[in-house]
Amino acid sequence: MTGYTHDPRVVMTLDAGGTSFRFSAIRGNKPVGSSLSLPSNADDLERCLANLVEGFTRTKEQCPEPPVAISFAFPGPADYPNGIIGDLPNLPAFRGGVALGPMLQDHFGIPVFINNDGDLFTYGEAIAGLLPQVNSLLEQAGSPKRYQNLFGVTLGTGLGGGIARNGELFIGDNSIAGEAWLLRNKLHPQMNAEEGACIRAVRRVYAEKANIPFDQSPEPKVIFEIGTGAQPGNQPAAVEAFRQLGEVTGDAMAQALTLLDGLAVIGGGISAAWPLFLPALVAELNGSYTGPKGNQFRRLASVAFNLEDPAQLEQFLKGETREITVPGSGRKLKHDPLQRIGVGMSRLGTSQAVAIGAHAFALRKLDER
Repeated sequence: MTGYTHDPRVVMTLDAGGTSFRFSAIRGNKPVGSSLSLPSNADDLERCLANLVEGFTRTKEQCPEPPVAISFAFPGPADYPNGIIGDLPNLPAFRGGVALGPMLQDHFGIPVFINNDGDLFTYGEAIAGLLPQVNSLLEQAGSPKRYQNLFGVTLGTGLGGGIARNGELFIGDNSIAGEAWLLRNKLHPQMNAEEGACIRAVRRVYAEKANIPFDQSPEPKVIFEIGTGAQPGNQPAAVEAFRQLGEVTGDAMAQALTLLDGLAVIGGGISAAWPLFLPALVAELNGSYTGPKGNQFRRLASVAFNLEDPAQLEQFLKGETREITVPGSGRKLKHDPLQRIGVGMSRLGTSQAVAIGAHAFALRKLDER
C-alpha cells in the first residue's frame, strides 16, 4: 500500500466544500508547494467553474514538474467514473448535471479522476495513515497479525464513509459503496444514521438536554469544551450529546464491520472531540444481542479495541500469540487466535488523507492503463 511513497509523479488535488475549494499538489504522498483556497461560488456555475480552472492553473504553476493527472474529492450524487456531477445540496450551481471531469481534462490535457471524499479519506489512511501504522506496531510487538482492510467514517456536516481493501479503493458498481449516512439510526430507527452522527446532531441533543432552542445551541467545538469543563455551560448535556453521537456512530460502524471485518478509522470536522464519544462508540461495537430465550451473544464476532487508549492498544498489539507445532513434524508456527479489530482516529488529518488518497487513486489508474 506504500508503493507510491517514492513515486516522482505529481498529481493535483482538490478538497471541495460548499463554501471554498482548497487546491494542492501531491508527490510521493506529500504536498509540494503551498495550498490555495478559492471561494466555491456555490450558486453560480460560471464563476464556480472559472475558480476551478484558476485554482488548478495556479497550482500547476507551483509544481516542480508537469502534473500527470488531476484527482480530487467532490460531493455526490455523481457519476464519478465519468466525471459527471449531479444535483448537490451544497453546490446548487450543478443542478441538472455537469460534466466537470471531461471539462477539466479538455482544458488541462491530462486525465481527471473524481471520487467521494469519504472514499478518498479512507484510502489515504489505508495507504499512509492508520492502517500501515497499526501493522508496523504489530510487527514491532512480534505479532503475526496484519490488516488489509479499512472502513472509514467522517463526522462533520454529514456522515461520510469509505472502504479500502487489499490496497484498493472499493467504490461499488454504481460508485456509491460505503454510504454510511444511509445506515439506520439506532436511537431513532425511522431516521438515517447521519441524523445522529453529525454537527447538527450534537447541537440538537445539547439543545434538548440543556432545554434551549436549537438556534442557541453552540457549535460542537464549544460543546466539547463545555463537556470537558474548559468552558462554562451545561456539562451533563454536552457529555450526553457526544455520548449519543458515539452510540449512533458505533452502531452504524458495527453494521458495516460485520460485513467488512477490518480496522476502522474516524476523521472529519468534529473528530477532535473523540475523548467524549470514542469510548461509547467502542462500547457499542462490543455490545450484545439478546436471543428469543434471553441468551446474549456478541454484536460483532471480533473484539473491538480503542486504539487511542494506551491500555487497550497494548492489549490489541499483544493479542494471544502462541507457538503451535505442525502435526507430524517439529516445525513451529506463530498463531494468534484472538479475532479483533481496532478503531482509531485519523493519523493524517482529514484533508491530508483525502489528498493522499486522491494522489494514489490517480497513479493506480494510470498504471492500470
